[in-house]
Amino acid sequence: MTVNRRTALRLGAALLTAGLAAPLAGRTADERFVRRRGTALMRGAERYRYAGANMWYAAYLGAAAPTGNRDRLRRELDTLGSLGVRNLRLLASSELSPLTNSLRPAFRDAGPRYNEALLRGLDVALAEMGRRGMTAVLYLTNFWEWSGGMMTYLSWVKGGKYINNNDPAHPWPEFADHASAFYATDAAVKLYHDYVRAVVGRTNTVTGARYADDPSIMAWQLANEPRPGGGEAVARVNMPAFDGWVTATARLIKSIDPHHLVSTGSEGLMGCNNDEPCVIAEHRVLDVDYLTAHVWPLNWSWVDDKDLAGTWAAGEAKVRAYLDAHVRLATQLGKPLVIEEFGFPRDLGYDPGTATKWKDRFYGLIYDAVIAGTRGDGPVAGSNFWGWGGAGRSTRADHRFAPGADAYVGDPPHEPQGWYSVFDTDRSTGDVIRHHAAALARI
Repeated sequence: MTVNRRTALRLGAALLTAGLAAPLAGRTADERFVRRRGTALMRGAERYRYAGANMWYAAYLGAAAPTGNRDRLRRELDTLGSLGVRNLRLLASSELSPLTNSLRPAFRDAGPRYNEALLRGLDVALAEMGRRGMTAVLYLTNFWEWSGGMMTYLSWVKGGKYINNNDPAHPWPEFADHASAFYATDAAVKLYHDYVRAVVGRTNTVTGARYADDPSIMAWQLANEPRPGGGEAVARVNMPAFDGWVTATARLIKSIDPHHLVSTGSEGLMGCNNDEPCVIAEHRVLDVDYLTAHVWPLNWSWVDDKDLAGTWAAGEAKVRAYLDAHVRLATQLGKPLVIEEFGFPRDLGYDPGTATKWKDRFYGLIYDAVIAGTRGDGPVAGSNFWGWGGAGRSTRADHRFAPGADAYVGDPPHEPQGWYSVFDTDRSTGDVIRHHAAALARI
């Protein structure tokens, strides 16, 4: 991307955010929004490619004190901008939950009224991103427990019954199998769809613009990592309900907001028990605009964090094969691909400033695949690392989240704080991100 183009995008977004869209009146609506054309994402007449990050807590920072910290939000966005990051994936829903380690406060409870303080935090986050020419991907619930998610919806309509993830009494895949009952539970899906209507149809209290008319939103996402089940047997039984939920929810979003893209938020093959027909089925839906892939070598036991050097080569081979498979699936479907979550641990421990040799190497591996996948008619449109920790820090020796004491980092409350985060003091990782963003801009 040239400097002039980047400046123009920032100025255009700032004018729109301030409600001063008159200078753009002669442009078509499509030019203001990221849209899909075959395997490409487009903005105006140009391919839209980006280096991005996950910053799930942006709406929380955007909320008024004591929940939020708007000055920190602005500083974090400025720092990310200096690295060349132009897209952020944000949590736009959380459900007040009885589950252990779930996020509080939440965007909603079981009732029809939603948390206006957090929704206004989302307004602020989008307005600040728009002023910087950034775009957002907003996910509308979670398969996992850390923000309440589908298990919480089920608990609301099934008499308070739930199980916790990682509960020794309910080993894997019991949590995922139980949570996946959500798709066929009409009462739970109705509560979720009510929330989708409210957020997608919302008007930003900062800018006065409807979300549906806001170019700083790139895409709505059905959920974070939805999957039809944990085990093979349950997933196969659930596939019709899962595919029906994808189709109905994507259609609902498009009926409210035809300007923006829709994606599933899927991990890809790992979220489909490595079944390619499952990935194809959920992404061939007409109203789903692009594919997503997540890559977690440690979580998937492809590497050992106690022997990163010794397990790197085998893990690297699996990562390459996994990414190649998703490029092939995207090409087959004729839709773009975004590698929207990828994470790797620090060399040792969780503290800012400690070594990140293998993390940096992993980021380089992903970024090389992005560059290769953008050449010619390649379907790769961008990537989002997980996750931006910025100036956040843990206050506890065990690095567990201390509500009310700890500033948010890239790791959700159920994980060690700093496990996968990129902090503002991680200079070598920041350099890898910056160099990739610059290389992508030159294509």
